[in-house]
Amino acid sequence: MTRFPLPGWEAAGQDATATGGGVELDPKRLLILRHIADSGGVAAAARVLGHTASAVSQQLQRLEREAGVPLVDRSGGRAELTAAGRLLAHHGGRIGTALTDAARDLRDLTGRASGPVTIGVPGPAIGYFATTALHLLAGTHPAITSRLVEADREEGLRTLRLGELDVLVIEDDSEAPTPLPPGVAARMMLEDEYRLVLPDGWETPASPAGLTGRPWIGAPAGSPRDLAFQRLAAEHGIAPSVRHVAAHRFAVYSMLAARLGPAILPAYAAALITHGGITALPVPGRYLVRSLRRTGPDAPLPAAEAAAEALQTALLHSAESLVARGMTSVEPRVSALRDPST
Repeated sequence: MTRFPLPGWEAAGQDATATGGGVELDPKRLLILRHIADSGGVAAAARVLGHTASAVSQQLQRLEREAGVPLVDRSGGRAELTAAGRLLAHHGGRIGTALTDAARDLRDLTGRASGPVTIGVPGPAIGYFATTALHLLAGTHPAITSRLVEADREEGLRTLRLGELDVLVIEDDSEAPTPLPPGVAARMMLEDEYRLVLPDGWETPASPAGLTGRPWIGAPAGSPRDLAFQRLAAEHGIAPSVRHVAAHRFAVYSMLAARLGPAILPAYAAALITHGGITALPVPGRYLVRSLRRTGPDAPLPAAEAAAEALQTALLHSAESLVARGMTSVEPRVSALRDPST
């Protein structure tokens, strides 16, 4: 995460200030005020900025002295910005936008992205394309120091909001896409169909309704595969006798091999099963993979955008490799996709 030093930690007299009407305001403190407004408090802003709450509180007090008016109302149960605080937080947002635009323009001029970037991906993506993305990134942007972290969607979104991740890859569902947190942009990486797969020896029913009353290999609640199952079950009245839970496709493969029940998989993952069969029974909805990146004033924008591009290229190469090796006849869509957030 890119962090800016808190004013007051430099040598005396070195703070940058903006003067207007006899009032001197430090732009860095205005940025801090904007973080407090966006995060909902001093402690939350401190986590995003990577500093202690007491340090952020001290800078807020110094900004209030510079402004000559209270910026936070501390009389209630929680700190809330005053009218003056909201006004200066708005200007802090404009400063952050200007810094972001300046970084982008400099990158466009020099063609150089640098600095650290932390990338979170779900477990199966590490071997499928994420490690390849790091090698691609090292070749195209050697000045970027990339760090890979395994992260599921829920934990990944939390750490992305806190600024501990700069880029996050999530599995998603077309009918219920994940809402974007503030200060986050998304890019759709892959779109694929769902497939209903059966264990070896199971007869394919004429309708998914024929699978009611039998065991099932399910997925964690709220996950894309679970949402697909819920729609299928609601449409055909499926009520499993037992519902096993497998978080990742590798666990689904093992449960299929043990003949524990049918399952729903993205088409590319279903094509890789070694035990079981893929049915032609339709499953409503589509499986998505999206990359999310932070866009706030403290985000490493050039590095994050370069990382997102490397992830997209690596995913494309992996999909092409599956087709070239004859492991799937249907190539997932990995280009010219419009993200649900746009």
